[in-house]
Amino acid sequence: MKSLTMLWTIAANELAARCCTSTTRDIITVTSREKSEGSSFLTITLPTFGKDLEKGLDQGFVSKDLFKGWKHSKKSPGVPEFLGGFLSLIFDQESGLLLDEPDIDAIFAVRQLTLMYSKILLPCSDARVAKAIEGYIECEQEVRRNDAELTFSFQEDFAKASLVLWGTVLQKVDEDVYHSRIIPKHGPGATADRLKGNRKFDQTEWTERLERVFSFGEYLIPNSRYHMDTLPSVVFLEPGAERPVKVITVPKTLKTPRIIAVEPTCMQYVQQGLMARFVENVESPFISMAENRNRGFRIVGFTDQRPNQLLACEGSSSGELATLDLSEASDRVSNQLVRLLLRNFPNLAEGVDACRSRRADVPGHGVIRLAKFASMGSALTFPIEAMVFSTIVMMGIARELNTQVNPELIQRYRDQVRVYGDDIIAPVRFVHAIVSELETFGFRVNMAKSFWTGKFRESCGKEFYDGHDVSIAKVRREFPTGLQHVEEILSLVSLRNQFYLLGMWVTACEIDVWLGDLLHGHFPIVADTSPAIGRTSVAFSYQTERDHKTLHSPLVRAYVARGRIPASRLDGLGAMVKCLLKTGEEPFIDSKHLERAGRSEAVNIKLGWIQPF
Repeated sequence: MKSLTMLWTIAANELAARCCTSTTRDIITVTSREKSEGSSFLTITLPTFGKDLEKGLDQGFVSKDLFKGWKHSKKSPGVPEFLGGFLSLIFDQESGLLLDEPDIDAIFAVRQLTLMYSKILLPCSDARVAKAIEGYIECEQEVRRNDAELTFSFQEDFAKASLVLWGTVLQKVDEDVYHSRIIPKHGPGATADRLKGNRKFDQTEWTERLERVFSFGEYLIPNSRYHMDTLPSVVFLEPGAERPVKVITVPKTLKTPRIIAVEPTCMQYVQQGLMARFVENVESPFISMAENRNRGFRIVGFTDQRPNQLLACEGSSSGELATLDLSEASDRVSNQLVRLLLRNFPNLAEGVDACRSRRADVPGHGVIRLAKFASMGSALTFPIEAMVFSTIVMMGIARELNTQVNPELIQRYRDQVRVYGDDIIAPVRFVHAIVSELETFGFRVNMAKSFWTGKFRESCGKEFYDGHDVSIAKVRREFPTGLQHVEEILSLVSLRNQFYLLGMWVTACEIDVWLGDLLHGHFPIVADTSPAIGRTSVAFSYQTERDHKTLHSPLVRAYVARGRIPASRLDGLGAMVKCLLKTGEEPFIDSKHLERAGRSEAVNIKLGWIQPF
């Protein structure tokens, strides 16, 4: 159990028993290739095999371009020998055609065994990181070229369609900016100027662009009596002197890292406030007390992935809904396109532009000027890109029907179109028109993760085949070897519970044995709501070892993960600003929020008597 290969072996044997086949030769292959090729076999080669399976399911047969590098049998030149026992339950062994009724358990088994390590957090090689950075630069150049090539008619069509779809929402946020109703806030993450925790409320750097819309005196000073004491210490930066975003890479997969841009404190402070207003208004069916209905309601979501997942399930069963995924989605949203989106709302347009960073400090390339609206890292990236994508999707539908985007068209397809970030659900009959429209505006549809031909669908972390959930459990971190590896322990506990809920009880029990040894036998059954590190069970809600002496509530002996929030003392003006920015009627969750703030520096686990629910 202490190696990734051993876990693969245990899972393979269990799934083979479920499907009444054998994985003896498959286990030999995996063991041998992992020794010779290293972890990249599990994290890159096997996931490629899994993605080829999904392509085969989507197109209905195994073509020559699938499963390259794998040995094929003489009887079935298309279907590989590896995992052949499962594949024989999915594809015809001679023709390679998808069976009329492929075995759902076999589909799940192949996906589980090939994609299990596709998202494990391991550092990429320097060469892969450098390649990702080069891709970021190339993407920026492509955005510039597309801006120059996009015709005036397409620009006008986009502006008109976005006005019909989002006009009511944008008008409301525009009024919020005009009447200074935006409530800014700080997030827990890093900033380009390296301010952490409560130190962000003592910021003394602002930009002239922000000052024109979001005055420092209005957004960072409680009232006018503090102006004379505070303003002299503030540095107001001209556009040419503004601090650029800092482009960094963070682990995503062993194949490629994720690129994000760390924003300056002053920018993210305002971005968070605008983002909150976008989310509140887009997800509301009505705007305030007005009678105007939000036409984009239910088309875009920011806080709940379930509507996308339900539509993906429906699409896998009916075949009428497609799931589309975009490559480098946020990095391809042009700032010029966002200007078209907001051009009828001058206050909002100026506010969004004021808190948008115009330059980026890219490793190996220095500071460059950005044509994109923003990378991942800006609080406005997610809501803005979803509104842009949904507009283009509706434009594709309208163009196919030879009409314009209008309220009637939106109402007709409201329940068949859904956008969550770059995950798009749309009717199959309009897929080619939508893909063409997206490509016209410079976006790339990831064909490896987009499905509309067969019965396989994928959206927002869930996968379905013919109405059946074939989602799998994925290993996110390497396995722990001691109690000091807290993040790894928590990840393995989560993996164990996922396997258990997927019905892979043998694999879950093997992990139970290992975790039981690691946690010195303190690994009880607990409810999902319990803070204890424990097991999920469908047979028992939770177990009890004794009662509390005074409260008489049940307790179990278990470990609890506790994070240490770094010390960050805040007093004076900054403390007043933080308290005044508090929204909602509930008090601060942490009574010591003026003494400690930010993300936990370290997480440890402690053994004690804990409530199991």
